[in-house]
Amino acid sequence: MGQGKLFLCATPIGNLEDITMRVLRTLKEVDLIAAEDTRNSLHLLNHFDIHTPMTSYHEYNKIEKAYTLIDKMREGKNIALITDAGTPGISDPGEDLVRLCHEAGIEVTSLPGACACVTALTVSGLPTRRFCFEAFLPQDKKEKQQILEELKTETRTTILYEAPHRLLRTLNELLEALGDRRATICRELTKRYETVFLTTLSKAIAFYEANEPKGECVIVLEGRSVSELLKEERNRWQEMDISDHVQLYEKQGMNRKDAMKQAAKDRGIPKREVYAMLLEAEN
Repeated sequence: MGQGKLFLCATPIGNLEDITMRVLRTLKEVDLIAAEDTRNSLHLLNHFDIHTPMTSYHEYNKIEKAYTLIDKMREGKNIALITDAGTPGISDPGEDLVRLCHEAGIEVTSLPGACACVTALTVSGLPTRRFCFEAFLPQDKKEKQQILEELKTETRTTILYEAPHRLLRTLNELLEALGDRRATICRELTKRYETVFLTTLSKAIAFYEANEPKGECVIVLEGRSVSELLKEERNRWQEMDISDHVQLYEKQGMNRKDAMKQAAKDRGIPKREVYAMLLEAEN
């Protein structure tokens, strides 16, 4: 008997009708289902009359259990991985199992389906061509501050997850670190009481101070304007003495001509103006 295979099976994020026929067939055909929360997944399996054996695979046993699952696949067993909701491997311990399967030479395939971050992005009304996914902000203060610093200059639309009881705190932290931005708050996606709230960070804070947040939330946040960032950068360069600016690049190994060219680019002015400013400074 050859090796088995790992199937990453996307499950609904709310509406059970969003599961695919391929996932249903696979969950019935595999030898074992590894679930993030077996009690939660049992409701899904019972709804679709699926009786495949199930085992737990979660954050607290992800490495030890991964090796157990890999041994089973080496014996020829096919295993499906499901998360509580959405696509396995996205902001959950499934990524570790996938990595270890690849290292062990076990074949991995993904059965696409529901994913909260993409669902929220598509209904957000914010730019979708370029985006980044931050999932939940870290609880560690230093790590969180580092990520918030990076987001200050992020030009892509940013997607974050948040639990309802932490939503207000996170919105306040985003406002303090990034300033007021356009944002869309998506709540209870695909469920009966789904809401998509196009707003700004400051207005969202005011709203949720008066209305208690309920249900899992996705925050879709507007990125910084590229032109605005360039303007700020040029303003910073213009505060520097022109001689110091050119010498900065000369100290990095550039010749005089290239250093002047780069300084002109930084400031958004012609090279001849840099030359003229240097002459004036030297006189």
